[in-house]
Amino acid sequence: MKLYRLARKELLVALVFLAPSLAGFSVFYVIPFGQSILNSFQDRLGGSFTLDNYRELLLSSSFQKAASNTFWFTAISVPILVALSLLLALLLNQRVFFRNWLRTAYVLPLVVPVASIVLVWQILFDWNGSLNAVLEHFGYSRHDWMKSEWAGFVIVLVYVWKNIGYNVILFLAGLQNIPDQYYEIANLEGAGPVRKLFGITLTYLTPTTFLVVLMSVLNSFKVFRETYLVAGAYPHDRIYMIQHYMNNMFLSLDIQKVSSAAVLMALCITALVIILFRTERIFRSYME
Repeated sequence: MKLYRLARKELLVALVFLAPSLAGFSVFYVIPFGQSILNSFQDRLGGSFTLDNYRELLLSSSFQKAASNTFWFTAISVPILVALSLLLALLLNQRVFFRNWLRTAYVLPLVVPVASIVLVWQILFDWNGSLNAVLEHFGYSRHDWMKSEWAGFVIVLVYVWKNIGYNVILFLAGLQNIPDQYYEIANLEGAGPVRKLFGITLTYLTPTTFLVVLMSVLNSFKVFRETYLVAGAYPHDRIYMIQHYMNNMFLSLDIQKVSSAAVLMALCITALVIILFRTERIFRSYME
């Protein structure tokens, strides 16, 4: 009985401390998203129930283009980001020259404001930017990077540069948690670098890798800020994302389509997260 009272008292104390955060999260996230779900099933604000919003959204060529670009951006940029992050973490985990300086350099994009980052990339890839000046110096013609198919490559580059530092930190934390005796035993048994990499390092980095993949996928849906500031509200077709579509529908006050697109994007993200967690659970049970 005393244990039950103690547990109940601790629960009440925890709820008291969590109440401000839960209230803020509900007011700014849960309630607005619930209202968006309600609006997505109405023909107008306060109107009757309908599924026409989702039907029109899925048949819209603009939405199809935005969804396709978002899918391909995530499918291409996330593997590149995870692979480069792992390689850099393995490098920084060794005794290399300027290791502390390199660690600081990869963390800097996390603390630099987005507007400053975009200004740098604008200077680099603008028609009169630094990259075109270098190309012209070596006899090549200027290229309009942000208004051609190269725009997708630029956005992937910006996304990788912005998020690689955070992933490197996570991988370094995972690498430093691997016991050294595993590598010592492998050395005594004559295991080579490749065998140690796949048999020890990557095996014990599995939880960290899934976390990095999850965070990278979520961050790939936040690339709208950089894309919008670099290319504006109507960028090249190659980098027209779902967030652009939602932003344009909001500016035209088409609340029903904005709400429908937000609900579909939330469902896609939730499905990806569930798939990743299921995959991690299956892989972990297989390793055990």
